[in-house]
Amino acid sequence: MDYSKFQDENFDVKDWVNNAFKNAPGNTSKDQYATTLVMKLQMFIQEVNNMIEDASQQAIQNLPRVMRDVEAVRQESALLQDQMRMVKEDIEKVEIDTAYSMQTLLRLDNIKTKMKAASDALQEADNWTTLSADVEEVFESQDIKSISAKLVGMQQSLQMLVDVPDYTERVQHLEDLKNRLEAMLSTQIVAAFNAHSLEAAQVYVKTFTDINRLPQLYKYYHKCHKNQLLQSWKSIIETNSDDAITEWLPEFYDLLLSSWHNQIKWCSQVFRQPVEIVCDLLRETLTSMDPSPQHCIVSLLQEKPDSLTVLIDLKQITDRFAKSMEVALESYTNGSLQELYIEKLVITIFSPYQRYVNKYGAFEDKFLSEELDNIRLDTSEIIDNVRLLGESVSKVFSVASTASSRCVEFTNGCGYPDCLQALESYFKKYLKEFRRVLVNLREKCKLDSASEEEDWSLFQHSLRLIQTCGDLLLRIEEFDQTVISDIMNSIGKHYQPTSSPSHKPTQRSKINPFHDYKCLLLESKDDQAAVDHLLTKLEEGDTPSVLPTVKKDMCKLSQEVHKFAFDIVFAQLKKHLSNVSNMENWTSQTGTSALLSDLPTFSLSPQEYITKIGQYLLTLPQQLEPFTMEHNPAIIVALKHGRLPFTDESAELPDHIADLWLESIARGTMHTYCEEILKIHDLSAHATKQLITDIDYLCNVLEDLDLHPSEMMKNVATLLKVPGEEYSEEAEKMPLRLTSAIASMRHLRIE
Repeated sequence: MDYSKFQDENFDVKDWVNNAFKNAPGNTSKDQYATTLVMKLQMFIQEVNNMIEDASQQAIQNLPRVMRDVEAVRQESALLQDQMRMVKEDIEKVEIDTAYSMQTLLRLDNIKTKMKAASDALQEADNWTTLSADVEEVFESQDIKSISAKLVGMQQSLQMLVDVPDYTERVQHLEDLKNRLEAMLSTQIVAAFNAHSLEAAQVYVKTFTDINRLPQLYKYYHKCHKNQLLQSWKSIIETNSDDAITEWLPEFYDLLLSSWHNQIKWCSQVFRQPVEIVCDLLRETLTSMDPSPQHCIVSLLQEKPDSLTVLIDLKQITDRFAKSMEVALESYTNGSLQELYIEKLVITIFSPYQRYVNKYGAFEDKFLSEELDNIRLDTSEIIDNVRLLGESVSKVFSVASTASSRCVEFTNGCGYPDCLQALESYFKKYLKEFRRVLVNLREKCKLDSASEEEDWSLFQHSLRLIQTCGDLLLRIEEFDQTVISDIMNSIGKHYQPTSSPSHKPTQRSKINPFHDYKCLLLESKDDQAAVDHLLTKLEEGDTPSVLPTVKKDMCKLSQEVHKFAFDIVFAQLKKHLSNVSNMENWTSQTGTSALLSDLPTFSLSPQEYITKIGQYLLTLPQQLEPFTMEHNPAIIVALKHGRLPFTDESAELPDHIADLWLESIARGTMHTYCEEILKIHDLSAHATKQLITDIDYLCNVLEDLDLHPSEMMKNVATLLKVPGEEYSEEAEKMPLRLTSAIASMRHLRIE
């Protein structure tokens, strides 16, 4: 039987019994097996009871001995406590008894220290005298180590003689001796540096370090290798005399980069700060070049007319060199470039371009103007003019995109304030030329002298002009976002905004000096502030556009083109309406007319002028069909930003733009017609009925076009129809201008 189950904390009687019966032999009955289990359990219980009883007896027997041991431990603890108390009292007594003695010892030690210092000072003074007397003999021996040791000894002695009266003279004497040693070694130092003698250089470094003249040794090193590099620069120019700086500079930059790698390996074994020393070498070389890069650039720009392209090519050569230097420096500085000597080197590398970046706006403006002059916009034929204007959109924005690219390539984004001004001027010049062509088109279309025949081809041309305006608006929005993206991806990513609202968004936080283009390329603080202001506006979202005035001007142009297209369509209507107020039949007083004046209005027919207007209006849906043929985003955008005449600017655009055009022309017709009616001086009774017939005919035509008469048209019709005796009452509901004019032509008095 397994008794281990009884020790489990989660013992379950039912589970144990069930498991026991599962293991019962097959030839034994359950009752017999249960009896056997009970007997075994009773025996086990008896055995456990015996074990408990034995353990209890043993514990009772051991209890007195345990009590004795506990009492013994307690007594020993009390004794130890008394002894510790006595030791503490003894320590306190010793401290009290020896306090005076310790103070005496401290005073004696202080006196000893002062005496030792005085002894050392006297010894160093005597040592200075001894060294000064022997120094001439040492110099005559030409033994560099001995001379260096003497000078170091004199240097240490001089530190103890600061307060002597002739201290200044002694300092000057020591400096003269150091100069003699330096002059003695100068030839050997130059030879060692030129030959890259590692062992000799290390000796000189130790010597100059001991005499505190290590900066002078750096100067020897710089002078030796700088002269070699400058001679190589002259050799490059002489060998390639037929070329320009665009060919010389890459070769010299390769030489500088190769020198960097060679010198940094050698200097790492000689100097403690090899990176700083080699950086200073490159910086001094770049500032001592003869002829200087600035002079070479000036000479090249005098020969090349495309100044900006030449400068960009040179700047890209310098950018590649700067990138190579950045990678090289990161490998030796573990990515940390925040050192003053590195910043000075980077400033020297980019310094030739500062004056030209300052003039970048003028360069870009000239470049864009020349590109715009190459874009042809007008010709003798109307259809060719319209085509050229349409084709100019892609050309204009292609030129503008290259301007943004040039700004990034030449100024690394720092010139965007000037670039945006140049782009704004460029687009304004283009829009001015567009308007000039539009004026020429208006003259060629002869809108003021419309022919008898309808020429709807002019309207189709005007639709293409409207689409061109829409393309301009779409492209300017796209270009605007592209420029913003270019700004943030070029200069913006190096000047990230801080989380604190008290800091400027363009504040630098340990920026890589190779990427600090704002300080590298911009001399003027005002120019730097302009960049900060632009980035701040974009980061804070104050303006949705960097070219808002251009977009506004394009919207105005769209409105002018819509007016031009409207005038083309309205020319025939205007011709028919122009002489309405001067028609003779308004004042005809013939007998026939007198007889006809009694005829009812429905017996009259509309006159020819109004029927031609009606027929023209009924043909409009067919001519406006291009608006309904396909969805044209350009036309929609153009109409959105350039409303048609006689339409409500606050109203939303309809689903079909053709409906808006039809409404505009119809409203223009009604407005012009009403104005012509108000110019009539005299209106007979028959003429009044005839005019009412004409107005009703026009209203019927408008109804066929699913349009409604204007409020002014309704008022004119009402005032013409109302009987004379009721005119005053009706006139009170109308504008005074209408009521007075119609009352005058009908010879009515308003009471």
